[in-house]
Amino acid sequence: MMIFRRTALIAALLGITAVLPPAAAHAAAPPSCAAGPATASSVGDPEQARLADPRTAAFVERAALGEFVRRFPAALCSARDAAEAGRLLDAWGEALWRAAVDRAQGRRPGGDLAAGDDRPLYWARLRMTVQLVQWTPGFPVDRPALRTRFEDASRGLTANDFRGTPGVRRLFVSGFDPFGLDAEPRRANPSGSAVLQLNGRRLTLADGTPVEIRAVVLPVRYADFDAGIVERAYGPRLAAGPRAADMITSISQGYPGIFTLEAWAGRARSADPYPDNADALSGGTYAHPVTAPGLGPGAEFLRTTLPTDAMTAVQSPYPVRLNTAVSEIPAGQDSPVDREDGPTPGSRAVAGGGGGYLSNEVAYRSNRLRTELNPRLPGGHLHTPVLTGLPADPAVLTDATFERNEGEIAAQVRDVLRHSAPARP
Repeated sequence: MMIFRRTALIAALLGITAVLPPAAAHAAAPPSCAAGPATASSVGDPEQARLADPRTAAFVERAALGEFVRRFPAALCSARDAAEAGRLLDAWGEALWRAAVDRAQGRRPGGDLAAGDDRPLYWARLRMTVQLVQWTPGFPVDRPALRTRFEDASRGLTANDFRGTPGVRRLFVSGFDPFGLDAEPRRANPSGSAVLQLNGRRLTLADGTPVEIRAVVLPVRYADFDAGIVERAYGPRLAAGPRAADMITSISQGYPGIFTLEAWAGRARSADPYPDNADALSGGTYAHPVTAPGLGPGAEFLRTTLPTDAMTAVQSPYPVRLNTAVSEIPAGQDSPVDREDGPTPGSRAVAGGGGGYLSNEVAYRSNRLRTELNPRLPGGHLHTPVLTGLPADPAVLTDATFERNEGEIAAQVRDVLRHSAPARP
């Protein structure tokens, strides 16, 4: 398996998408196998159905990731059994992730979209998941499990460990996919762009010490959170050992014109009627919040332990603020109230500073796990400004203003993190 994965990574670095070992790459597909192009006409998944918009294919092609989509069906049909299919999904997912990271960091040329554009990875992955749905192998497979393996690998959850270099601190971060795509399919997510540009890089912190950053990009889907993707992402980086993180922070897109460090994460979902990318609702509203499924024991609110005083010293080009607001149902009461100075004792969570959506939930889940596995380790959540500047013409995917705005936000994320100075283990 290590040879298989190494082949995939080398292939991605060279711009080659035929990531199978040579023997499998040239094998004839079984007669019963079929895997067609990434079309969404027969797919019931609302997220995958957005691929009917031709602009989504343009993002992939204009980032030079189209060969992944074109060659994936034949690769699927080269698998001879379920075990080989699982290894194949790991390899292709890791190769796609590596290609996206290399592109974001200027090591993979090709296409005319800006290097830091996060949208090509999202749409390429989604097209490949449609191909996985349409694949008809000649042997039984657990298709949901295979999709999970591909999603995890293509999001940085696998083959993406810290090097464990002595004297180098370790910072683990997460970003998100684009969302709100029914209203505007061209939307990007600056948190995803920022973490793609940071993954695997070594920076120098404001106190002069080096830090290695590892990152993942999470889906905007309640079902994935219910199935434990946050815990799968953060758990291995919180376990004790020489490759454990020294600090964690989740990152997402937040408010117009401002960065916020969220002082509090709440245990509840309360964002309905706003849907996720699969058009699913959480079941929780502001008046009637619900506890997110699958959570272990924990407080209604968790407070950040990031060095917020140092991190809010970065004030350009956007201001950076500590947000202490929450929404709660006070002890002994039935109705929600908003508070600017944090929760009161015994209250029930309605929303953290980041609301009652998945950005709040990733902060709660990751920091609940942190308090269980490594409570002395700093952790919290950073909201970026809303990314603006899409061209007025809906047929135009990008322009200089949009690219400048996304680049400035990503650069300031890096500067804020440089001032984090995580505690030594």
